[in-house]
Amino acid sequence: MSRETVQTFRSAIPLFQALSDPARQDIILLLAEKEPMSVNAIAGKSSLSRPAISHHLKVLRDAGLVATEQKGTQRCHSLSLDGALDQLKTLIHTMETTYGQNQ
Repeated sequence: MSRETVQTFRSAIPLFQALSDPARQDIILLLAEKEPMSVNAIAGKSSLSRPAISHHLKVLRDAGLVATEQKGTQRCHSLSLDGALDQLKTLIHTMETTYGQNQ
């Protein structure tokens, strides 16, 4: 296995960790329907507490899946998927070219 392949896999770990939690998946799906949203608005549509929502948003933000913008006194959260999609495409391309059936 090449060093590049290993590095491509390792760089995707935070993304997969962020996506592995059902609560974070729910937040992503909610933002996909009604973005941008504040923590209070997300908590109103969830069974999670505001602190839990904030924690999950931080994980999603750190993984590059959510962007936060200050609007007046509120912070609004929206999806920011371009970087994550590029990362997944790179991983898929690496796997196809390295281990695909048409080697």
